[in-house]
Amino acid sequence: MGTGASTSGTGITGTTRAADPAGAGETVNLMDVELMRDPFGGYARLRERAPLVRGTFFGRGTPIWVVTRYDDVKSVLGDTRFVNDPTGVPGLDVGNLREREAEARGIPEEYARYIFDGILDTDGEDHLRLRRLVSRTFTARRVLALRPRVEEITESLLDRLPGLARDDVVDLIEHFAYPLPITVICELVGIPQEDRRQWREWGKALVALEAGGMAAALREMVDHIHELIARRRAAPTGDLLTGLIRTHDEDGDRLGDTEMVTLVLTLVLAGHETTAHLIGNGVAALLAHPGQLALLREEPALMPRAVHELMRWCGPVQGTRLRYAKEDVEIGGMPVRKGEAVMAVLVGANHDPRVFAEPGRLDITREPDGRRETHVGFGSGLHYCLGAALARQEAEVAFGGLLRRYPGLALAVAPEDLDRELMPGSWRLARLPVRL
Repeated sequence: MGTGASTSGTGITGTTRAADPAGAGETVNLMDVELMRDPFGGYARLRERAPLVRGTFFGRGTPIWVVTRYDDVKSVLGDTRFVNDPTGVPGLDVGNLREREAEARGIPEEYARYIFDGILDTDGEDHLRLRRLVSRTFTARRVLALRPRVEEITESLLDRLPGLARDDVVDLIEHFAYPLPITVICELVGIPQEDRRQWREWGKALVALEAGGMAAALREMVDHIHELIARRRAAPTGDLLTGLIRTHDEDGDRLGDTEMVTLVLTLVLAGHETTAHLIGNGVAALLAHPGQLALLREEPALMPRAVHELMRWCGPVQGTRLRYAKEDVEIGGMPVRKGEAVMAVLVGANHDPRVFAEPGRLDITREPDGRRETHVGFGSGLHYCLGAALARQEAEVAFGGLLRRYPGLALAVAPEDLDRELMPGSWRLARLPVRL
């Protein structure tokens, strides 16, 4: 992908000198292989070029603004003049915009609303209304109460690892990093055990961004959730899905049909995909930094701080969903016009030397305590990750259990030979081969 050309003085590939409507210089192809292969270095060079840089997907389409500096990213994520839902921008041809996106992804019209009308796409009071319906499940108190169950699931998975090894090598992505969070979130939401492997396959198809597979996965997930809702109505339980059904049936104004389905879809996918790759990236980082690994073994109390640092240093989510300017706005001294789209690059902010000393250095003592969160790995502002506390806890338990049970844990390949999936906006391992 990309043009193969380099921007003079930056080393960024996949850029062009096509006319930029805002006069901001070269436009970056955000799908360029080299940028996906090294997003830390690539976005660092963009960050030092200018506060805002023009970018496109696949090198075509209307350019968006790419925001990479920490203060600017925080500003965008906390500014209500930027919205996730483009219908909140007066005069913007949203119908045409969404139709083009759905068509590009191969999504049938009747299923498109499940992509465009979820909690991640709402703003203001609508977002708060949906957030309140599920937020009690993810409070610090509720999450703490879940810890014994998270530990139980972790120990069970750790017990099985030796039997899953082939030639003394086991894939931690397949057999540990994915099964832990998907089991936890499915139990919370109410996805039956026999359906969880299928949910993982659906999730992989969605993030792969292949039009045919994505459309098929979306159809099957939506139909499955409708089936689950019918089953829960007939036999209620104490899970989150039962609670959503009760809210919907008692007060449809608080939760509509489509909203209920998209909430379940979003919670299950977001509740396991990113956590799985936080665990995978984190284990790989620790094993590649023996000094940090030894320090964490010697001082287990550093675990909360270590999780924060790993989320900063190698977090799985690199950029936010597009935000649209409701009015003319200025970012870093540069103008963003009403209706223009902006992507906040979390990896750029988390490695900004203006905020983090030696940002490329992994330092599990960086945060002064485990409660602070300087990084923006979970976002910021109104759309801050609802399940952040649960994700941190799962990572703490996962790392702690692995290091305790397998003191000789080591990578089976050199760190530079780890196989990563090249996906825009995501930093994830395809496999994590280790020796126990």
